[in-house]
Amino acid sequence: MTEKKTKRNVIIGIDDSEFSEFAFDFYLNQIRKEGDQIIMVHVSEYTSLVQAPVLLTDPVVVTELIKEEEMKVKSLVDKYSNKMKKIHLGGKVKQMAGKVGEAILLAAKEENADMIILGTRGMGKMRRTFLGSVSDFVLHHSNVPVLVCRHKD
Repeated sequence: MTEKKTKRNVIIGIDDSEFSEFAFDFYLNQIRKEGDQIIMVHVSEYTSLVQAPVLLTDPVVVTELIKEEEMKVKSLVDKYSNKMKKIHLGGKVKQMAGKVGEAILLAAKEENADMIILGTRGMGKMRRTFLGSVSDFVLHHSNVPVLVCRHKD
């Protein structure tokens, strides 16, 4: 007889949106099991630097943009770390950089995830086709179950 795994590693993608907050709350209220280990994953994309070539000529501007992003990330990490501590939820917040969907999948692999939970903005088919969607990418490329939480409008 095989032993039943009691601990689940659950990846929850976070950013500073109400949608990731909804996904976190949905996990807490609907899915959470005793013994779960949560890995909150935040991915920084420094695309604003790449998309602003004129500004890149000024190292002071680049440094300021990076500092601003780092302050936002620290605030977000602190927010979710405090939430986890407050409710005695085991886990950690993992910061990554790169393309969001790819980084979430990498985190899932590194952390031996059993599930990935994401919020969604609920883009229409047309916008998703042209812009892409993190949740859509993760859903179609993940080796573990993915739960996409859409906030009721």
